[in-house]
Amino acid sequence: QLVESGGGSVQAGGSLRLSCAASGYTYSSYCMGWFREAPGKKREGVATIIGDDTQYANSVKGRFTISKDSALNTLYLQMDSLEPEDAAKYCCAASREYVSYCPMEVYTFAYRGQGTQVTVS
Repeated sequence: QLVESGGGSVQAGGSLRLSCAASGYTYSSYCMGWFREAPGKKREGVATIIGDDTQYANSVKGRFTISKDSALNTLYLQMDSLEPEDAAKYCCAASREYVSYCPMEVYTFAYRGQGTQVTVS
């Protein structure tokens, strides 16, 4: 089970830190990531992490940072310099399918949380 938290409303230029608490499995060795959904827009993989390797969508590169705490079995997304275009529901996801590479299509992963809403004004 994956449960997100940390969403909220923030002004443009502000920051938020999202958390994704995992239970039931030790997800730290999985390919994990964040994707976002907004009305009228395509679902977008935002960031992924597997081992120490991370990757980001061009739209968030340099502003967002993905990380994990294996001891807490928790995934994070630090979001800085938020823009109105970043407003969306953010969901975390995990996959056991990938061993050394984590694709950006995070929304296709087998394990997904319900999401947390981010509003930027």
